Amino acid sequence: MKNLHTLSDYEVIRLCISEDHNAFAEIVARYKNLVYSIVLKMVTDPEDANDMAQEIFIKAYKNLGRYSPDYKFSTWIIRIATNHVIDYRRKKRSETVPIDEYEAELGCLQSAEQTPETQLIKQESSQTIKDLISDLPDIYKIPIVLFHQQGLSYQEISDIIQEPLSKVKNRIFRGRRMLKDSLQKLGKEGSYGFL
Repeated sequence: MKNLHTLSDYEVIRLCISEDHNAFAEIVARYKNLVYSIVLKMVTDPEDANDMAQEIFIKAYKNLGRYSPDYKFSTWIIRIATNHVIDYRRKKRSETVPIDEYEAELGCLQSAEQTPETQLIKQESSQTIKDLISDLPDIYKIPIVLFHQQGLSYQEISDIIQEPLSKVKNRIFRGRRMLKDSLQKLGKEGSYGFL
C-alpha cells in the first residue's frame, strides 16, 4: 500500500475516484485549513464556516471526476469554496466579511507606540475597514479578500473566479477606489496610505 503523504494531489484524487476513502481523508487533511480560513473570512461565524467547509468537501468529492490536473487542486477547491459562499450569501443576504488585520497587511497604519489611545484608534480603523469591505459588492469583495487576505496571485484569482486576468486586476483596483471614496466621505482617508 502506498503512503498517501508522498503522493501528488492528482495521484490521491485518482485513488479517491477508484473508491479509496482513505485517499479522500488525505485530501481533506491537506486542504481543510485553507478552505476553512477562506470561508471564515467571508461568513464570520466559526460554526457556519465549519459547516460550510464540510459541505464544500462533500461537493468536491462528488465532483472529483471533473477536476483537471491543468490547475492546482488548491485553485479548484478555492473556486468551489468561493462559489459556495456566494450561494450561501445570496440565500442569507447578510453581508459581513471580517478581514483580520487587513490594514496591517496593507501597511495602511503607521507603526506607533502601543498606548491605549493608539490601540483604540487601531481597533476603530480595523472596524471601519471591515465595515467598508463588507459593503462592497461581491465582485469586488471576493478578489480583495483573496488577494490581500489569502495572498493569492492575480492569476490564481483569475482561475478561481473564472474571469480574465484583466478583470481581476480591474476589480481589485475598483474595489480599492470604492474603499478610498468611502473613507473620504468619512473624512478618514489620510490614515490609509494603501488607497
